[in-house]
Amino acid sequence: MKAIVITTPGSPEVLQLQEVEDPQIKDDEVLIKVEATALNRADTIQRQGKYPPPRGASPYPGLECSGTIEATGKFVSRWKVGDHVCALLSGGGYAEKVAVPAGHVLPIPSGISVKEAAAFPEVVCTVCSSVFMTSRLSAGETFLVHGGSSGIGTFAIQIAKVRGVKVFVTAGSEDKLAVCKELGADVCINYKTEDFVARVKEETGGKGVDVILDCMGAAYFQRNLDSLNFDGRLHIIGLMGGAVTEFNLGSLFAKRLTVQATGLRMRSPENKAEIVNEVEKNVWPAVVAGKVKLLVYKQFPLSEAAEAHRLMESSQHIGKILLIP
Repeated sequence: MKAIVITTPGSPEVLQLQEVEDPQIKDDEVLIKVEATALNRADTIQRQGKYPPPRGASPYPGLECSGTIEATGKFVSRWKVGDHVCALLSGGGYAEKVAVPAGHVLPIPSGISVKEAAAFPEVVCTVCSSVFMTSRLSAGETFLVHGGSSGIGTFAIQIAKVRGVKVFVTAGSEDKLAVCKELGADVCINYKTEDFVARVKEETGGKGVDVILDCMGAAYFQRNLDSLNFDGRLHIIGLMGGAVTEFNLGSLFAKRLTVQATGLRMRSPENKAEIVNEVEKNVWPAVVAGKVKLLVYKQFPLSEAAEAHRLMESSQHIGKILLIP
């Protein structure tokens, strides 16, 4: 098969389409013929040599895919050859075929095309596991998501609104904020021209929000704490603004704050299967009902993975970027 190989750590041009060995499935896995995969920031970090795949995972980038099941392991009962599915991956999506544990596979919701479905698994599982399963965001609460126009942001806005939550977002342009507003965001903040802490306090009567989903890390850490309500939860899922900072511990005590940080890729297969099951039970119905839209910004052929990475790193996109083998 063909796959995108990281020939050496570096800039996008190190991504090369090469002939590689087909993956071999284990007894509890399925083999998927990939129709599409979607980019994630983690892919760009892996390309730079800073985010190696878990032991035993595919060396090729790509944390989600959609396609058709081509083969099943002898312990797999739910899925059969020919099923159209999407899947959460530990790697290997930038390829024509990928092996994946059967418990990490999802049916494609009705009304969604096979190719478009590639934009769902990583985003949905990230938001579901962090915001709802861990931070326990609930109806009637307030929620701030940084990077509201990203793949994670655009999904988080919509599913939080479905759950009866008031949503605040930050983004870096009026065009991006307009999309967030259209998706249901209640308060849209341009971080380049506004102080998001002041705006959050203004909109909440000085209280702050209950949960923050943050991809920035160090650059926003103290300001995020300052933006939280009593018993607020800060959930960090990225370090785009750095990993090292100093902060005032007193702000944690004063408002009984909780700081959490999680990733998805390094979780155990069993834990990922729990998250996938939660998604199918509690998120898929909203997708089928049309309450959650897919935002696909652009599609590239797999051979143009480098160009797709350049677009992602420019932050000009809104929503997801797909690669098509």
